[in-house]
Amino acid sequence: MIRKIVNIDKEKCNGCGICITACHEGALELVDGKATLVSDIYCDGLGDCLPGCPMDAINIIERSAEEYDDDAVQERIKSKNEKKNRSMDIMDFTPFGMASHNNKSKTTKEKEKSEEDEVSALKQWPCQIKLVQPTAVFFRDAELLIAADCTAYAYRDMHSLMEGKVTLIGCPKLDEGDYSEKLALILEKNNIKSLKLVRMEVPCCGGLEVAIKNAMLKSGKVIPWEVVVISRDGRIL
Repeated sequence: MIRKIVNIDKEKCNGCGICITACHEGALELVDGKATLVSDIYCDGLGDCLPGCPMDAINIIERSAEEYDDDAVQERIKSKNEKKNRSMDIMDFTPFGMASHNNKSKTTKEKEKSEEDEVSALKQWPCQIKLVQPTAVFFRDAELLIAADCTAYAYRDMHSLMEGKVTLIGCPKLDEGDYSEKLALILEKNNIKSLKLVRMEVPCCGGLEVAIKNAMLKSGKVIPWEVVVISRDGRIL
């Protein structure tokens, strides 16, 4: 049958994996460092994977393809979740997603710390990307954390990721304008030591990754950076 389906330009694809996270049907995988459609039956042709691609390597075309099979998709998702759960049963995970068997080694004193002793890891104000000034003193020699608005509500240990960092928050879907201009100025005018992006697994968060990449290009500064992806049920993927 002729229907809409995803098409990936392998020449443009840089293997970042954003589209794979964005695809709710699990139709895409990395094969030899390139995003690849596993099977026609897993792709519904709606294009959730399109918005986050920084290389514009994905589009929706019409061609002869097998019919989308929702039952097969549900079985695939169930199988992938079972594998993931088995892995989590075998080992614990630290807040940064690294495998560890020492995650439960907190001292009794730490466990019994009262709520009165708990303090916010937010070390500066304001924290909205749109409100901060690129020349603010707190950016000097800073380690930067950029977080999607929703992550603070989805991930219960968010402040462990914020510890010791200047935190900026925003939502590329709800906020008007392009974050890359402001972020480029921050990089250009300050000695930012590192950058960590904390985003949700949903496609709209891909805009934050694109903004950071564009900011580095515009500023001429490429700094060490990493991406932490939070699932909708509050786990680090």
